[in-house]
Amino acid sequence: MTTEQDALFDSEGTPHTEQSIDKKRAEMRAAELRKELAYHSCLYYAQDAPSISDAAYDSLMRELKQIEAEFPKLIVPESPTQRVGAAPSTAFTPVHHATRMYSLDNAMDFDELEAWLAKTMEYFETQNRSVNFIAELKIDGSSIALTYKKGALIQAATRGDGNVGEDVTANVRTIKDIPLQLHKTALAGLDKVELRGEVYLPKSSFDSINAAQDEKGLPPFANPRNAAAGSLRQKDPKVTASRELATFMYARGDENHTVETQSEFLAQLSEAGFHVNPDVAVCDTPQEVRAFCEKALEDRYDLPYEIDGVVIKVNSFVDQKALGFTAKAPRWAIAYKFPPEEKTTVLRAITVQVGRTGVLTPVAEFDPVLVAGSTIARATLHNDEEIRRKGILVGDTIIVHKAGDVIPEVVGPIIGLRTGQETAFTMPTVCPSCGEPVFETEDEVAIRCENNACPAQRVERLNHWVSRGAAHIEGLGNETIVRLVDSGLVKRASDFYRLTFEQLETLDLGRQKKDGTPVLFGAVMAKKVLAEIESSKMRPVAKLVFGLGIRHVGATAARTLMDRFGTIDALMQASEEQISSLEGVGPKIAESVVDYFAVPANRAMIADLQSAGVVLEQEVVDVNTLPLAGQTFVLTGTLATLGRLEATDALKALGAKVSSSVSAKTNYVVAGEKAGSKYDKAVALNVPIMSEDEFLAFLEEQRAAN
Repeated sequence: MTTEQDALFDSEGTPHTEQSIDKKRAEMRAAELRKELAYHSCLYYAQDAPSISDAAYDSLMRELKQIEAEFPKLIVPESPTQRVGAAPSTAFTPVHHATRMYSLDNAMDFDELEAWLAKTMEYFETQNRSVNFIAELKIDGSSIALTYKKGALIQAATRGDGNVGEDVTANVRTIKDIPLQLHKTALAGLDKVELRGEVYLPKSSFDSINAAQDEKGLPPFANPRNAAAGSLRQKDPKVTASRELATFMYARGDENHTVETQSEFLAQLSEAGFHVNPDVAVCDTPQEVRAFCEKALEDRYDLPYEIDGVVIKVNSFVDQKALGFTAKAPRWAIAYKFPPEEKTTVLRAITVQVGRTGVLTPVAEFDPVLVAGSTIARATLHNDEEIRRKGILVGDTIIVHKAGDVIPEVVGPIIGLRTGQETAFTMPTVCPSCGEPVFETEDEVAIRCENNACPAQRVERLNHWVSRGAAHIEGLGNETIVRLVDSGLVKRASDFYRLTFEQLETLDLGRQKKDGTPVLFGAVMAKKVLAEIESSKMRPVAKLVFGLGIRHVGATAARTLMDRFGTIDALMQASEEQISSLEGVGPKIAESVVDYFAVPANRAMIADLQSAGVVLEQEVVDVNTLPLAGQTFVLTGTLATLGRLEATDALKALGAKVSSSVSAKTNYVVAGEKAGSKYDKAVALNVPIMSEDEFLAFLEEQRAAN
C-alpha cells in the first residue's frame, strides 16, 4: 500500500497542498491507484482473500475520485470510479456476439446423463483415446458476454437469441466482481476477447430487495433468476448497482485458448480477476460425474445462490473441437437438470376463481411451502374433472412441485395419510363473484358464469385489455386495476382513457407503510401510466380487437379479421357468413363476434374508445401486391428479439402466410432457440432454415424493397 506521504489527498479527500496538483504527477498517481484498486478487488471477489480493510480500500477510492474531479480528462472507462456513471438509457442496442452462444442439451434424469456419457466415451474409445470430464454447477441466472480490448472492458451484452444480444455495458460496469481492467495474464494481453458467464442474484441480496419492496408497499419479486434478469436490463445503471448482482465466469467466445483444458481455463479466469465458481470437479469416470451431481442436488439449498442443475463438459479443448456442434448445441457438453423438487403440505381449501370469459377455475389453497427457491401456497386445479382424476380431497396431505421449476402444481394426494376427516369438493352452482347461476356447456369441460356484469370478469377483462398482446399499458397491474374498479373510476376498457393525473396520483392501493400511512399510486407512476395510455391509442387495431376479449377470438383470429375488414365499424356490420368464410376463422368465432357486437353496452364502449382518440382502423392492403405474397413460413423455437406474435405480424404485413406445420410446400422455417420437431422435419424435407439473426436481416431487406 502507499503511505500517507505519497498520497495527493488525505483520508478526508483534501489536497495536501493549496496549489493545483501537477497534472503529470496526478496522472501517474491515478494509474497507480487504479492498478492497486483492481488488485484488491481481485483478491476480494475472485480469490476471496482480501489483504486490506474496507476502510483502507475506501480511502484509496476516495483519493482516486478526488484526482479525477481535479483532472476530469484523466477519467478512463476502466476506472473503478466509473462503475456507476452513465446516464439512464432509453434503449438497448443490438450486439453481435463473436460466435454463437449455444444453449445446452438437457439430461432430465441420470439415465439420460449416463447415456450421453457412455456415447461420448465410446466415441473416443474407437480412436484409442481416453477422455475426462469437468462438472460445474449450473447457475440459475442470466447469461452475459463481456468484451475486453487489450485488457479493458469495452462492452457487455445479454445472450439474446445466441447470435445477437443487447448492450448492457453501463449496467454491467456496476457489478463489483467484474474487472474493468484484467490482470496481467494471457487474457489481458489479447487485442480483443469475448468472455462469458452468468449474472446472478445472491439469495441474501434477493431477500434484501424483497424487504425493500415490502417497505415501499410494492409486491415482491418471484425468484432470484427473474430479479437478476430484470436488474440487468434496467434503463438506469444506478438501479442495477443497488441490486448487488454477482457473476461466475466460465467460457470465452472463440476456440483460441492458450491453455489445454476447461479446468486450466477456469484458473486462468480467476488469475485475470474474475469470480469463478470453486465448486467444480474433474471426473475420470461416469461414477464420479454422478457422485458430483448427487452431492450438488443434496447441497443446492445450502448454497448462497440458486442452481438448477450441473453442466458436464469434456475437459480437453482438443476433444471438444473433435466432437463439434449440432445445429442447436455443442456435442461436448450437457446440462443435467435437477428433477422438480417435490414437497408435501396440507390442502386446506379449494376456492374458485372467475376468469374474464366467465370460466370458473378451482384453485388449491394449502399451507405455504418452499419449493424451488420460492414459497407457494396456491395452485390451479384447472377444472372439476382434473380434481376427480387426481382423487383430491380437501384436508389431504398433498404433493406439490413446480412444473418446469416455474408453475406451481398439485401432483396428487398421499392416500395413506388420510384421517377420514377429508371432504370431497363440488363446484358451485352459482358464481362466487356475482351470485348468478352458472352453466356447463356441451362443448366444454368448463363451468361458466354468463353474467357480463360479474365483478370478477370485469377485473379480468380489464387486465386482458392492458396486457402486452393487447393495448400494452405498462404500470397497470391487477392490484391497481382492482383498486380502480373498487373506487368506481374504471368499469370498462374505455374508462382508462378518461383517467386524470389527480385520480391516479391519489389512488389508494389498499396497503400501508410501516408508519401506518397509506401507499398511494404516486405522481411518478401516474405520469408514466398516462403516457402509456396515450401511446396505446395507436396500437395496431388487431391487438385492440384481441384486447376486447371476444370469446374464441385470439391474437391470430383478430389479425385475420382486421386484415379483411380494416375497421372496427366494418367488423361490427359484418354477418356471420362473411366472417366464417375467412380462412382460419369458422362458424364458432363468427358467432362469437356477431354476438359480442349485438350487445348495446359493447357497441357503446367501442364508440367511447373512438371518441377518446383510440384508432380502431387500419389500411386494407391487397396481399397479392406484397413482396412475400404466396410464401409460407413456419416459426419454431424461442424468438428472443421479436417473439412469435411480433414475427407473425411482420411476416403477414409483407404478405406471407404463417403456418403451424412444415410440409414440402413450406418456403422457409425460422428457427429460434430450442427448436423442436419442426426443425428436424425441415431438415428432412430440405426446407431452407433461417436463424433469428438471418430472419431479422431478411425482414429488413424485404421492407426496404417494399
